[in-house]
Amino acid sequence: MSMNIELARFNMVEQQVRPWEVLDARVLAVLAAMKREDYVAPEHRNLAFADLCLPLAHGEVMLKPVLEGRLLQALALTGNESVLEIGTGSGFVTACLAMLADSVVSIEQHADLAATARARLEQQGIANVSIETAEAVLGFDPQRQFDAVVVTGAVATVPQRFRDWVKPGGRLFAIVGQSPVQQAMLYTRIDAQQWSEESLLETDIPYLTNAAPPKRFTL
Repeated sequence: MSMNIELARFNMVEQQVRPWEVLDARVLAVLAAMKREDYVAPEHRNLAFADLCLPLAHGEVMLKPVLEGRLLQALALTGNESVLEIGTGSGFVTACLAMLADSVVSIEQHADLAATARARLEQQGIANVSIETAEAVLGFDPQRQFDAVVVTGAVATVPQRFRDWVKPGGRLFAIVGQSPVQQAMLYTRIDAQQWSEESLLETDIPYLTNAAPPKRFTL
């Protein structure tokens, strides 16, 4: 069984992630080493390496491996950064961020998902992560800035408060727009007022709570 899992992990990296222009050696090494199968529900273990978004409780999802790879690469982490993750979910991206950065604060609004993710990280011996239970769009305030902010649920538009949490020179990854055609975007804060932006790929994932587009009424 372990040989099958290791082969599936190798194939995920080499046949899914790398062909999607993920060429950062550190990112590929983390995805090849991290035990993704330990971050999925037992009933989905046989799909842990599939090119799918896997369902989590409360309508959340575990992102596709290719999207995780592009996300991690876009942040261009060197090991010295502070990272804020909005949406802990399964904890897998959290764990990868922890291996690539100096410290991670991760926000999850559902206490059960937060507790499960904490337990998984502890099992893996990952100690540079703090997981907080909070709703990010309207309720959470870290009262600090970070070198990188990553949003793992979609937003219709990026809330200004998310931008405020990014240090000058830092990066913000978010999936933005109207389902079913959303854009994975990388925003780089040039200085206090100026930003650059880059569209990375199209995708479609569930919205963060309080971040969906307003409902349109039709006659």
